[in-house]
Amino acid sequence: MSREKPTPDSEHVRAFQEGGKKSFDELVIRYQDRVFNICYRMLGNIDDANDCAQDTFIKVYRSLAGFRFRSSFSTWLYRIAVNTCKNRLVSSAYRRNRSMVRINGSTNRDGEERSMEIGDCTHTPNGTFERREREAVIQEAISSLPEDQRTVVVLRDVEGLAYEEIAEVTGLNLGTVKSRIARARERLKEKLKGQI
Repeated sequence: MSREKPTPDSEHVRAFQEGGKKSFDELVIRYQDRVFNICYRMLGNIDDANDCAQDTFIKVYRSLAGFRFRSSFSTWLYRIAVNTCKNRLVSSAYRRNRSMVRINGSTNRDGEERSMEIGDCTHTPNGTFERREREAVIQEAISSLPEDQRTVVVLRDVEGLAYEEIAEVTGLNLGTVKSRIARARERLKEKLKGQI
């Protein structure tokens, strides 16, 4: 029987399962920004993203004692975050109360590699305004994607997950993941043509 190589995540999970509640805090600190970012990119609203990120960690806390290490902790966590966001997207309350708040984030122009940075390094008011406007246009384009494409493009191009990890998080086969990412990138390229 092969034994898995211990990772900081697996050590924290095991410590939590053995009664070390502080280990959960370490996991939250390590992943809170990434979970929020996934939620924000999928929902396009800061308040909803905060709510879903919090719901994700509540679900993780309640289920962590039963975690069986069949996947990495991060893959399991991202699956919970994605499913929490999907549930929010289909709820009638969400559709009724949705309002766009546009902030940080970007994807590069050709959609090939993860790039959260926009090349504007100026700190002038005009530079800041232009950067925020580009970020808003990009987030609006991401938010306009169909949910299935938005999910995979956020996980790949924003969060930098490997195709195999995305397949595990979403439960899709690898070919479907790749084709959805390709279609999402093509749509984003069309929507952003001449805007950034």
